[in-house]
Amino acid sequence: MIGRLNHVAIVVPDLAAAAESYRGILGAEVSEPLDMPEHGVTTVFVTLPNTKIELLHPLGEGSPIRTFLERHPSGGMHHLCYEVADIYAARDRLAEAGLRVLGDGEPRIGAHGKPVLFLHPKDMHGTLVEIEQA
Repeated sequence: MIGRLNHVAIVVPDLAAAAESYRGILGAEVSEPLDMPEHGVTTVFVTLPNTKIELLHPLGEGSPIRTFLERHPSGGMHHLCYEVADIYAARDRLAEAGLRVLGDGEPRIGAHGKPVLFLHPKDMHGTLVEIEQA
């Protein structure tokens, strides 16, 4: 069921500085910032040969990652994203196995324009996991 690692998401306190570190110091290809009001984040993607890094920054007072940044002022890893061939089949299989899908259980459109779901970190050994339709 699980496919390739799509990205590792990192919450950052200063999106411009983080993007410049990846671009200027590490020489990576870095996207322009994208505001995603429906998710409460601004995101930048760093393209690597084998995966991507997603830099996340809170967008608005109700951002779900604002509390993460308050607990971890320097930022840190937020979630891993894996691709799946069929997000609905994956959701049903995971739910049958007892894993909790966050939200209302229906996929939402993510930063890549594809359906995504998140799995509760307590069910995934302490790590928030996103699954994305490949």
